[in-house]
Amino acid sequence: MAEDNVEDTDVRGRKGRVVIIAGPTGVGKSRLALALAKRLRGEIISADSVQVYRTLDVGSAKTPVDEREGIPHHLIDIVDPSQDYTAGYFYDDARAATELVLTKGSVPIVVGGTGMYLRWYMTGKVGAPKATKEVFVAVEEEVDRLIKEGGGWDDALRMLADAGDLTTGPSLARNDWYRLRRALEIIKTSGQPRSAFSKLRNCDPDAATEGASWDYDFHCYFLYQPRSELYQKVDLRCEQMAQEGLLDEASSLLDSGLQPNSNSASRSIGYQLAMEFLMECRQVEGAATEERFFLFLEEFQRHSRK
Repeated sequence: MAEDNVEDTDVRGRKGRVVIIAGPTGVGKSRLALALAKRLRGEIISADSVQVYRTLDVGSAKTPVDEREGIPHHLIDIVDPSQDYTAGYFYDDARAATELVLTKGSVPIVVGGTGMYLRWYMTGKVGAPKATKEVFVAVEEEVDRLIKEGGGWDDALRMLADAGDLTTGPSLARNDWYRLRRALEIIKTSGQPRSAFSKLRNCDPDAATEGASWDYDFHCYFLYQPRSELYQKVDLRCEQMAQEGLLDEASSLLDSGLQPNSNSASRSIGYQLAMEFLMECRQVEGAATEERFFLFLEEFQRHSRK
């Protein structure tokens, strides 16, 4: 791999080289990114939906500042946990960071993380419309009324279908109220289901092979490890997070007024499960038994392996 002659444009006139490192949790993306950054005069751009949040350090597996070896890291600790952070925000911030790194003659190394973030980063934003204030309020009231009247998740899916979106419901994870609300906002704003806006910008496969469709010279690497080895690492990582402060961070989210799965910070599987565990402990005296804790840990490990 070349270490020198990193320019803003390559010999074919396209914009500069961008390295993308993807792969499952625990496979070693951050470690490789640091090694490449030192060799390529690079800077790291995080494509992780939780590392953007200040104070959420343990559950997002941020590389500690003193272990970054002086390599600049972008899109880490840029918003408060109370704020929502979408793929659209990431696209704008990551593209701006990319241009900043390239103007310095350095190589952007994008590390993820969140699959949707990486897709949008490469192919562009998907144009789902933003809800008006009136639609946003109407959807909130409609869903809240359904819940107060004893309606459950299946009733909410029927409500979405009755509104005209027959395709989104089956694709949603059970009790993903955030995305259900968003689907209702989209159908009520545009008259079209969410799936109408979910197709990525078309790219001719032959042109993509030659790189002609991309506005950067992307070099993409997906890290792999045998499943049994990776699962052992993921399980150990979850145990370490539980020991090193995940529950404290989840408690701070609850204390700030957030509920599990209510925004992108509390939607992350580690924080969501930890918040649900803590809520159960707070509501039922004596619920924080050793047995219940290990049930939480096992569920955290199981979800993290996916």
